[in-house]
Amino acid sequence: MLAREQKKSLIDQYGRTASDTGSPEVQIALLSERIGQLTEHFKTHQKDHGSRRGLLMLVSKRRSLLDYLKKYDTERYKTVISKLGIRK
Repeated sequence: MLAREQKKSLIDQYGRTASDTGSPEVQIALLSERIGQLTEHFKTHQKDHGSRRGLLMLVSKRRSLLDYLKKYDTERYKTVISKLGIRK
């Protein structure tokens, strides 16, 4: 889980307004942060297959949000992937 302060800073950084939590940019940023945390977790817990399944679901959700953003607004898509450092 993300800490409240960490979540708030991501929303402030990627959201259009202070209370914007539903835009694809914010959702992608939150998922990316969680994916990063789980990746660090797997460096010490290689056999945690339950969490690995959760990681794959998060990656899939982020991919679908990125595809949606690319389809409807390519400029916002390019901005998000450059800010987050996501390949593709």
